[in-house]
Amino acid sequence: MHSSNHIIKFADDKTVVGLINKDDESAYREEVRELVSWCKVNNLYLNVDKTKEMVVDFRRARRDHSLLAINGSSVEIVKNITFLGVRLAENLTWTLNTSSITKRAQQCLYFLRKLRKAHLPSPILTTFYRGTIKSILSSCITTWFGNCTVFDRKALQRIHLSPPGMTYVYPALLGTVVASKSEEV
Repeated sequence: MHSSNHIIKFADDKTVVGLINKDDESAYREEVRELVSWCKVNNLYLNVDKTKEMVVDFRRARRDHSLLAINGSSVEIVKNITFLGVRLAENLTWTLNTSSITKRAQQCLYFLRKLRKAHLPSPILTTFYRGTIKSILSSCITTWFGNCTVFDRKALQRIHLSPPGMTYVYPALLGTVVASKSEEV
């Protein structure tokens, strides 16, 4: 493995992260070739249709990135990707991730309201809230929350504090959740 590259393994997924310096992609491309040959030797099928490449380039004069080919097929270059449940964008902002989290949490708020209308006791509502909505809002929060825009933070706060008439659920502020998650790590 080249020192400018990192391979991240999780279950059956592999991610190659490469730093391309001075327009020299050779170390990155060699790393991909070695991964492809390792898969062949170990009888693993590499699904090129599911393989994606995301280029993060902050240079002023951006150049077109040449397509990466695996087994004769070109790998699709994408503008964003989901990595272990976190949405990453090529500009490294967290708006896409925040909007995804917001949407999922809002869907769960609907069910929380239905449970409340069914007159379920407070402990059950609290358990549902913590197990669904708070879980969604705090998923990988130490990774992305610190770099969210003010707009994104306000959107998250609205969801976190929005259960109407649900004051007995006692939702903590997201900043508190971030602090407690940081201490756990």
